[in-house]
Amino acid sequence: MPASSTTKIRLDQVSKAFGDKQVLDRLDFEVYTGDSVVVLGGSGTGKSVLLKHMIGLLRPDSGRVLVDGTDLATLDERSITGFRRRFGMAFQEGALFDSMTVFDNVAFALRRAKRSPREVAERVAACLEMVHLEGAERKMPAELSGGMRRRVGFARAIALEPEILLFDEPTTGLDPVIKAVIDELILELQDRLRSTAVTITHDLGSAFRIADRIALLFRGRIVAYAPPEEFRQLEDARVQQFIRGLASGPLTE
Repeated sequence: MPASSTTKIRLDQVSKAFGDKQVLDRLDFEVYTGDSVVVLGGSGTGKSVLLKHMIGLLRPDSGRVLVDGTDLATLDERSITGFRRRFGMAFQEGALFDSMTVFDNVAFALRRAKRSPREVAERVAACLEMVHLEGAERKMPAELSGGMRRRVGFARAIALEPEILLFDEPTTGLDPVIKAVIDELILELQDRLRSTAVTITHDLGSAFRIADRIALLFRGRIVAYAPPEEFRQLEDARVQQFIRGLASGPLTE
């Protein structure tokens, strides 16, 4: 069940196309405050596009995106830049600045927010402690393993103590043990920050470990949305094809 009945994020009849390709098609979706929600879907189904609408990096062709009741379309560029500080986004494979140290990567948003050098140093240390990378400040991204890069990306995402955490394919390319470590860290961060989390992935194992609710995105719409065990039992052929990894079925027709 959701952590509360209060809606944090709502997408109302959202459509988005790129040229002739319809990516989101009158999509309805609701995320409750304090929930950890996972959006499943195959490659190219529009999961990242959905996430970018939530943070206002993309604007819908039609429909509305509301966060805490505020329609993002009503915000000008200056307002939405400030609004985005309520979000922390961890990009696929970390997306670190390769020319910067770990410290400078995590400090990036803090410096842009004009925090004092002392505040920056203290917050960077706290964020690295939360992702279990104490003492890594002087390392360069090239010196880090894939799992460590993800964790630095998480530390950067939480630097401004966001209300909402967005994770874009956080376990892609990692071995099963490191995937489990990353999944556990997502739950730890959400708990410590008391945040709402939305994760997009095609990794079923991760989804069932971290989700309060799981959604399936198909042909531009959320076609199933339920708590993990309920989701697993849904009779919808699209859900069962995804769970079982079947080559034939409605997802591939």
